Amino acid sequence: MCEEIKSLGGDAIAVQADCSDPVQIADMMKTAVDKFGTVDVIVNNAGITKDGLVLRMKPEQWQSVIDVNLSGVFYASQAFFKVASKKRKGRIINISSVVGQFGNPGQANYAAAKGGVLGLTMSNAKEFCSRGVTVNAVCPGFIESDMTKELSDDYLEKMCDVIPLKRLGKPEEVAGMVRFLALDPAAEYITGHTFNVDGGIAIGC
Repeated sequence: MCEEIKSLGGDAIAVQADCSDPVQIADMMKTAVDKFGTVDVIVNNAGITKDGLVLRMKPEQWQSVIDVNLSGVFYASQAFFKVASKKRKGRIINISSVVGQFGNPGQANYAAAKGGVLGLTMSNAKEFCSRGVTVNAVCPGFIESDMTKELSDDYLEKMCDVIPLKRLGKPEEVAGMVRFLALDPAAEYITGHTFNVDGGIAIGC
């Protein structure tokens, strides 16, 4: 990915970090600032799944998903705000999920974490606005990805039946919304909101 960005005339570095560890996230932010002088935008996109029915879900399954998918967003936003607040400018885009809006059997941990991201988005938007930092969330639906590849064809077919647009979403469709919120001047007056990229599944449920 870094080489592709450089081939297009940009610059990039890859930094490995455990997004459940606030120390590693702070180090990642410092590395980026040391390299580029500042950070203008962050996209909190790290996420894992460890599905299971509630009665059989082990504490580790619950906690690891909460640690990465929710706590990681908090730690990264906190680290970013320390940089952006000094400039009085910045944008945070949190990747949540429609599952965080209406739940999904076997994904209590994932739904709780992604629902928490939506509450965190609104709270941070209210806290950070005085320093010129906007905070918004994007809720993808069922998107063609490594995660959905693990689902059975029968399940995906049933899901497409309840999606009003009758198909899975494409990664570039989610990326387009993220790009708008991150870079478009028209997004400067948008904060504390959630944008679904879900083929209409949230209204179809």
